[in-house]
Amino acid sequence: MIRRLRITDIDSAADIWLDTNIKAHDFIAAQYWLENIETVKEMLAQAEVYVYEDEGEIQGFIGLNDDYIAGIFVRYAVQSSGIGKQLLDFVKSIKKELHLNVYQKNMRAIKFYQREKFQIQSEGMDESTGEKEYSMRWM
Repeated sequence: MIRRLRITDIDSAADIWLDTNIKAHDFIAAQYWLENIETVKEMLAQAEVYVYEDEGEIQGFIGLNDDYIAGIFVRYAVQSSGIGKQLLDFVKSIKKELHLNVYQKNMRAIKFYQREKFQIQSEGMDESTGEKEYSMRWM
């Protein structure tokens, strides 16, 4: 089931965020993600976040800032089971267009977004990590 994030979900969502980022972005030092976990918890409390819950446990979530997807994060053990697609389809049903940034080295994510009809709009640099990224858009 997909629902809005509750304050009581923040620690679980943050754990998924941390684990997923460390595993998906092995080209960025794990310390970077560890140093940002408290900031992420604060942001989760204030953002538009939808969680995918199964049997009372959060398996993934999507964070939005207006039409910007801050990220889709799915628990590692259940990745590639359709949860990310369900979360994305849900926000597509409530938004007219979406955009996001994705690291160029994260080919798995790029292929996922392209499969979901996102198109690369431009290239840029993430100032906080020094990594190249793509700006992608869906309409």
